[in-house]
Amino acid sequence: MTETRNNAQEIAALYETILARKQADPADSYSAQLLADLPRAARKLGEEASETMVAALSGTDEALAAESGDLLYHLLVVLVARGVTLDQLTDVLAARAGTSGLAEKAARDA
Repeated sequence: MTETRNNAQEIAALYETILARKQADPADSYSAQLLADLPRAARKLGEEASETMVAALSGTDEALAAESGDLLYHLLVVLVARGVTLDQLTDVLAARAGTSGLAEKAARDA
């Protein structure tokens, strides 16, 4: 459980760093550039999702980990740009915990 907690802390720290970049000059910060341009940030998220998929299917474990890091970073940027908090995200995950993925999907589709 300690490893999971540390991982969660790393993700929360990255989220907070991205949140702070909202105040940064886009000329000095890639995150600030993306935060100022939601369509660009969303396109980059899609690009990273595709690259992660390719790495999952044909890349090394290291490539998958690297692409997953890029994907997670860009997801957090989009969440910050839209004003979605980590608490909102974890509330959704907590509500789904203990529920079969198939049952949860069926409930959404109904």
